[in-house]
Amino acid sequence: MAQERVVRRLAAILAADVAGYSRLMGTDEEGTLAALKACRRELIDPKIAEHQGRIVKTTGDGALVEFASVVDAVRCALDIQRAASERNAANPDDRRIEFRIGINIGDIIIDEGDIYGDGVNVAARIETLAEPGTICLSDNAYQQIKGKLALDVIDMGERQLRNIAQPIRVYGVRADGAASRPALSLPDKPSVAVLPFQNMSGDPEQEYFCDGMVDDIITGLSRIKWLFVIARNSSFAYKGRAVDVKQVGRELGVRYVLEGSVRKLGDRVRITGQLIDAATGAHVWAERYDRKFDDIFALQDEITLSVVGAIEPSLRLAEAERVKRKRPDSLDAYDLVLQAQPDVYLRMAEPAAKALVPLDRALALDPTYALAHAYAAYCHHSQFLRAGLREGERMASIRHAEAAIAHGQDDALALAFAGFVIGMDKHDRAAAFASFEAAIAVSPSSAITYILGSVVLAFGGEAERAIEWAERGLRLSPFDPWRASAFAALALGHFHRGHYEEAVAAARKAIQSSPGFSIYYVTLAAPLAKLGRIDEAKAAGARVLELQPVFCYTRLIAGVGCAPALAASLSEALAAAGLPE
Repeated sequence: MAQERVVRRLAAILAADVAGYSRLMGTDEEGTLAALKACRRELIDPKIAEHQGRIVKTTGDGALVEFASVVDAVRCALDIQRAASERNAANPDDRRIEFRIGINIGDIIIDEGDIYGDGVNVAARIETLAEPGTICLSDNAYQQIKGKLALDVIDMGERQLRNIAQPIRVYGVRADGAASRPALSLPDKPSVAVLPFQNMSGDPEQEYFCDGMVDDIITGLSRIKWLFVIARNSSFAYKGRAVDVKQVGRELGVRYVLEGSVRKLGDRVRITGQLIDAATGAHVWAERYDRKFDDIFALQDEITLSVVGAIEPSLRLAEAERVKRKRPDSLDAYDLVLQAQPDVYLRMAEPAAKALVPLDRALALDPTYALAHAYAAYCHHSQFLRAGLREGERMASIRHAEAAIAHGQDDALALAFAGFVIGMDKHDRAAAFASFEAAIAVSPSSAITYILGSVVLAFGGEAERAIEWAERGLRLSPFDPWRASAFAALALGHFHRGHYEEAVAAARKAIQSSPGFSIYYVTLAAPLAKLGRIDEAKAAGARVLELQPVFCYTRLIAGVGCAPALAASLSEALAAAGLPE
């Protein structure tokens, strides 16, 4: 029996569907179905006939159409999108029938009026990449109409489509007069989208490294409780496209956008990243990393931790600045915590008292707000340690710290501050490090956890581990607002080991980073005295008393539960520096 001959021909294929069809049906089944039927009857079918297309089949909200010419297919698609935009002008956003269209040209198989083959599959796949009201063209289709039609075209780069063997370059087209995608409203907390990093190496193999690193960064940022992070599938829709960051912010509904690039030269790789405020276009953070390209997975992990660790404090500072511009009567609990943050970060008694006012308001609005409890705990700690060791302040700090731990098991920052207070005021090192370790489990890139933990370790007499944690915190976030505390921990660690020159150098870095904090001059005065540089030690001691007139070193040592050997050495050195007992 002779094999039946397969009929093939070259054709332009248009695939279309309704964007958000399930949502529309869920809202109003009968109304949506009636509107779609009217749209087909009055708009789609006449336009297809006008441009000599053949409707192969319709499936619910979708249609597959065959054209003999790509030019005809694209003209038909443009007319449909323009007319649909005009019909939608009077409709609310949640009632609009908007189409996504994909067009490809390829060899097809005809069987009983239906069409099959990769040419059809590619059209269907690229249709899913189109934004509502837009058209996506395969590279084959675009080459056929290039120079023949005046189009607003965006090169979307090569895409790996599901069940299609080779990547396909895709182009986006928006019809003149079609409505732009409406801006999404911003969520009620800081929001960020991580765009695919650009591969500057010209080596396709590096795409896997770029994409894998971005995946890890998205995952790392998603662990930060207070941050809203756009999912990978949405942010990767911009891969290979030249984008306007402000437009990305509007389309994805985010306040910040992270973008970057990767360039590999020989056995070295350079990775750049920049965090941009999508509303203003201003840079919030930027960094460049130069590394040896040997262990690809270790390198991905290192860069991910570094980027996430550095972004978190930068975002917090940017958010605090933003809240300053809001009306006082419009502040919610989150805003009030951000309003308090700059004074919390000053670490001294008077700013701490000021910070407690908005923190108390925040807790009145939300008694389970873990970070508000954690900041309040630190403020009471600052008042206890630097305003006379009042027992009421110490008990308040511990009470708020324990509340932060109870309510903040998924909030690394709250756990870090709470652990610090538990270690310093309650002198319970085991409980403190249970909190620190919980914070690191939630967010391995939490630099502040390592920094605050290093201070607890340093006063606890664990010099080696204090140095290790301080260096880890500084590596994760070299310009962290709390980096001065890491330098102070290094100074105490080196002092305890008898490495006084290293202690002086670290203490000077702490003072340079935060010149208004008294304890950093304490960490400078002590090693200077041990080196016999008494005049310099006394000058540092005098600065301590200027900043904290009630300072006595015995109160400090008792207040933080200083390890006995370190306490004896500090007492001797600070007495020599002229500080009161």
